[in-house]
Amino acid sequence: MDIQKFIVEHELTRFPVGLGGCRISEITDNSCGYDVFVFDDKSGQEILKFENGIVMIHHASLSETQSKQLLQYDKLQIIQDESWELRMFLSKINEKRTLLYSDFAKNSLIESLFCCQKTKESIKFSDVFGPCWQKCAAFYLADAISSLNYQRISPSHMLDLLRKLEKNQINEHISTVTQTVGIERATPPLLERMLKSTIGFSDLVEKNNHSQIIQQKYDFFVNNSMLSDCYFYLGWTNKENFIKIKNNLNREQDLIHILKVAFDVEADMNLVEQQANTVEKSCNSILGIL
Repeated sequence: MDIQKFIVEHELTRFPVGLGGCRISEITDNSCGYDVFVFDDKSGQEILKFENGIVMIHHASLSETQSKQLLQYDKLQIIQDESWELRMFLSKINEKRTLLYSDFAKNSLIESLFCCQKTKESIKFSDVFGPCWQKCAAFYLADAISSLNYQRISPSHMLDLLRKLEKNQINEHISTVTQTVGIERATPPLLERMLKSTIGFSDLVEKNNHSQIIQQKYDFFVNNSMLSDCYFYLGWTNKENFIKIKNNLNREQDLIHILKVAFDVEADMNLVEQQANTVEKSCNSILGIL
């Protein structure tokens, strides 16, 4: 794909622009889109079709301070930067790269512990979203382990990358993720139902055509018999959108109908609580090591 042509045709020539995501890594495949970062001091994402691919425009700022966002720019490939501001910005990120990964990992562990607590509170007070919080807790733990291994978050490749990590005190907790996320339940009929609900949930929350990418990823996974990876990817995507509306759940009770399928939630509340306790134990153990 001609990224320079894309920039010109979409009138982005006034801003620093970089290419990130899977396309600049060694883990890219045919399902991966093009992540174009435009430093125009805006926020949000746009998904557009261009030539024979899908482009996700990430609006960004050179004054960004959050580690989660800054790590998206790790090893960013500069496409356009007449003022050299982007080069200097990326140089500063590279200088504190290790600290950023550590900070994001700790934040993810704290978020996971928060989700564990919300799971148990929801069960206690018969809140229907309890199993959703449990799923989020497991995915946040996965984010933390990935970050502690200096891996930029890439949900479609994350499960495969976690499987390949060397064994150590931190990485042994990958088993907690695989045991509590639900990947052993992945079957073609289930994944098809999860896909429809995941796309529906994305359209409700994001409203940016992210569903095009979700569909493309699903097709790739299923066509290549990567059912567990597909399950993980769909669940992680739902986690990101669920967290965006976490403060409004009391006004969004009807969403549980779509989330039950999208997350493939567990019906046994005793098991859900056990899983939350297992994730909580792993988080505390990793924090103890750090």
